[in-house]
Amino acid sequence: MDEERALYIVRAGEAGAIERVLRDYSDKHRATFKFEPTDEDKRKKLCEGIFKVLVKDVPTTCQVSCLEVLRILSRDKKILVPVTTKENMQILLRLAKLHESDDSLEKVSEFPVIVESLKCLCNIVFNSQMAQQLSLELNLAAKLCNLLRKCKDRKFINDIKCFDLRLLFLLSLLHTDIRSQLRYELQGLPLLTQILESAFSIKWTDEYESAIDHNGPPLPPQETDCAIEALKALFNVTVDSWKVHKESDSHQFRVMAAVLRHCLLIVGPTEDKTEELHSNAVNLLSNVPVSCLDVLICPLTHEETAQEATTPDELPGDKTAEKDTALTNNAMVYNGMNMEAIHVLLSFMEKRIDKGSSYREGLTPVLSLLTECSRAHRNIRKFLKDQVLPPLRDVTNRPEVGSTVRNKLVRLMTHVDLGVKQIAAEFLFVLCKERVDSLLKYTGYGNAAGLLAARGLLAGGRGDNWYSEDEDTDTEEYKNAKPKEELLKPMGLKPDGTITPLEEALSQYSVIEETSSDTD
Repeated sequence: MDEERALYIVRAGEAGAIERVLRDYSDKHRATFKFEPTDEDKRKKLCEGIFKVLVKDVPTTCQVSCLEVLRILSRDKKILVPVTTKENMQILLRLAKLHESDDSLEKVSEFPVIVESLKCLCNIVFNSQMAQQLSLELNLAAKLCNLLRKCKDRKFINDIKCFDLRLLFLLSLLHTDIRSQLRYELQGLPLLTQILESAFSIKWTDEYESAIDHNGPPLPPQETDCAIEALKALFNVTVDSWKVHKESDSHQFRVMAAVLRHCLLIVGPTEDKTEELHSNAVNLLSNVPVSCLDVLICPLTHEETAQEATTPDELPGDKTAEKDTALTNNAMVYNGMNMEAIHVLLSFMEKRIDKGSSYREGLTPVLSLLTECSRAHRNIRKFLKDQVLPPLRDVTNRPEVGSTVRNKLVRLMTHVDLGVKQIAAEFLFVLCKERVDSLLKYTGYGNAAGLLAARGLLAGGRGDNWYSEDEDTDTEEYKNAKPKEELLKPMGLKPDGTITPLEEALSQYSVIEETSSDTD
């Protein structure tokens, strides 16, 4: 009945009456996402009627009411087939200021029309394959980038930027060709990075270092939403960026990584928004070539160096802290380097472990990121080793028992999800410089057996990657307990069926194999 009345007024009424009836419809169905199948034909006709109104010279308020109802109706995939035409798409592009004109965004009164048009396009493109094909034909990605450039550095059009970025994310998600177009033809990497810089109001103190105000206010809600949409779009643009081929690429990725470091060190308006912001930053960092992740850490500033000189060598309340680790003001410092961003990543990882669910989606990205950072960058690995695997003093409890980060990660080494189990074990293995004896010391043989078997290292040894030979000292507690560890050794069967230490059993089988190959 609502559609029938609205359709009658839209077809025959004047602009004021159309605006009123559509506003009533919008208020009533604002939260409607499931529609009655019996009224499907009426909704299709109402959509067609609304497009006919939108091409007329009607007041801005009437256009907004038309677009609000169109946005609600476009949630229903079934009605989009007859109304998703090139002509109708071009109507929405014109209203969203996505046409070829070089008009600037000066008329504030037009902003609600632009925003509602972008919202309609988001729904239609997401729900209609025909609209997705038309987006390619109409070169929508290029038009969206052009609109973003008009929005750049403008503080009062965040809603336009936000829905422009959301539509760009959807297009790059649905079309791999658009990802390539964005990356190379449209220069999407620097453009979207600049959008993030603007959202965070970044002030550069060096080529890849930004000023951080630890006492500053949280990021405003609108800026946070814009940043999240930009991060998601950037993820699609860079999803295949495993290697850096040119110096310009390396520079762009380092700038982006520096912006993401800034992102990790600020907070959003709420705890949930902060987590969403940091989660998307982690996902994007996973696409950055590992050689460019060195900008996540940076040398101390003169002020921080002066503060460090007056800071005790030991962390507050932790008498086991390493000499090179200190807490300077709000900064985690290791070996003269600011490790704040890495510490945030570590805390983020621990929170995801504590959630106890959705490990594959929520935990593996940050674990993979920390693993690759540790493998490629010595200072990061040594800092994380100090934090995750400090000198071993608790030698009475099993490695998986307790509430430390080490205990939590060791428990994950026997998780039912193979991917989670593998990346948790890999992270700890890298922190141990891929040395089997060091890994066993911190995790125990039973927990490490899966990784060692997969690597062919059950009998000991080390992995394939090279690490510096820095010292790994044992505590007095561990030295005293180490002889007792001999009570648990990997065992195997000798050829005669008796049990013997695994290394000896393997050597005997090797001798038999060599002997049998010599006699034919």
